[in-house]
Amino acid sequence: MNTHTSDLVVIGSGPGGYVAAIRAAQLGLNVICIEKENFGGVCLNIGCIPTKALLRSAEYMHFLNHAGDYGFEITGVNVDFPKVIQRSRDVSTKMSQGVAFLLKKYKVQTIKGTGFIKSKNVVEVSDADGNPTDTINTKNIIIASGARPRMFPGIDVDRKRILTSTEAMLQKEIPSSMIIMGAGAIGVEFAYFYNAFGTKVTIIEMMDRLLPIEDVDVSNELGRHYKKYGISVLTNTKVLSAKTKGKEVEVTIEKKDGSQEVLKADLALNAIGIQANTENIGLEGVGVLTERGFIKVDNYLKTNVEGIYAIGDVAGAPWLAHKASAEAIICAELIAGHHPQPMDYSNIPGCTYCQPQVASVGLTEAKAKELGHDVKVGKFPFSASGKANGIGETKGFVKIVFDAKHGEILGAHMIGPEVTELIAEIGLARSLDATAQTIIKTIHAHPTLSEAIMEASAQAYGEAVNL
Repeated sequence: MNTHTSDLVVIGSGPGGYVAAIRAAQLGLNVICIEKENFGGVCLNIGCIPTKALLRSAEYMHFLNHAGDYGFEITGVNVDFPKVIQRSRDVSTKMSQGVAFLLKKYKVQTIKGTGFIKSKNVVEVSDADGNPTDTINTKNIIIASGARPRMFPGIDVDRKRILTSTEAMLQKEIPSSMIIMGAGAIGVEFAYFYNAFGTKVTIIEMMDRLLPIEDVDVSNELGRHYKKYGISVLTNTKVLSAKTKGKEVEVTIEKKDGSQEVLKADLALNAIGIQANTENIGLEGVGVLTERGFIKVDNYLKTNVEGIYAIGDVAGAPWLAHKASAEAIICAELIAGHHPQPMDYSNIPGCTYCQPQVASVGLTEAKAKELGHDVKVGKFPFSASGKANGIGETKGFVKIVFDAKHGEILGAHMIGPEVTELIAEIGLARSLDATAQTIIKTIHAHPTLSEAIMEASAQAYGEAVNL
């Protein structure tokens, strides 16, 4: 048994864990990071990064199918689908290796294995067979153990025909048909990916629209385009069961009127939520409180046990890599004796990388009104944008919600080309307490997609000249 002493132990090396470990090491702490699988966690290995690589291939497939619009005659396109998948894996491997390099660069000690909290000052590490290998005496612990797909009774995930997102990104053949259960970010991204390669896709969603946490206008716009793509969307529909039957899957659904139907396809994807990795890490023994299955923390990421913190997916919604990294910085700086600002959960952007892309931050129009705000709403379609027309990507719009009295930016909701990049302008503006007039009077380069933000702001105040 190896014995170590440290200022901080980080359990997990995802975008929360590795960022916390590196930032703490930069601030002079002796840090040990425990990881049982590959560095980078779900995000780099089986989540954010490899799926973006897959979606890029889908975008090229979409372009090839519409190359004639741009003056190209392309015939006889052959798809090497295993190569599409392999490129995604290569990108993932490269990024994971990059995290390993950074941890080494900043002198973070890494231990392979599973961390178990024996007490608030002792962490034990076990190997893949469950044999204890290391004991660490530490002053502080950050739990960054992440989350995994949520399983539901009746949905018999066998990882061969009824899949999680992990298996969905590792398929060797293009399925002829797929049923996707859940219309959140994971569901709609995989729907776009497989549809682009010719799979007949059906999305089932219990709520009344795609991306139900987004502004209703954005959800409706995405639904309109998915219908044009030939994607079948069944909203207000429950999944009662999903089972493998020979070489098919059978998904039994219940519609809003109570009628039931059995859908069949080659594959089904379970994309209905996630659950925290809180089991078998010692929470009960040290008395760390959980709430709805996630570790309960305050805005400084402290648990109820002194010296133990939790960040990222294991600490609850929103389940986003950049949220985990922001929490990590606050947590590390606090442990190092600094005085960081508490986590601001009201200004975290959310992005979905289907086409058209979706991005948002702050309050929806409906939520702003529900909270009593008198609002002004500005909306600018990309069909009126010179840059969008030039690049042939005119789907969608920018919608910004302002407080009518003070011009405060309450929220922004975008669907269209590269909006996952554009949303940062609104996040920065909100963090600086900028107003509508700040955006309107800021000169935006022409022609750019970002002009749509200025134009939407101007439209809210009757000053738009391009609508």
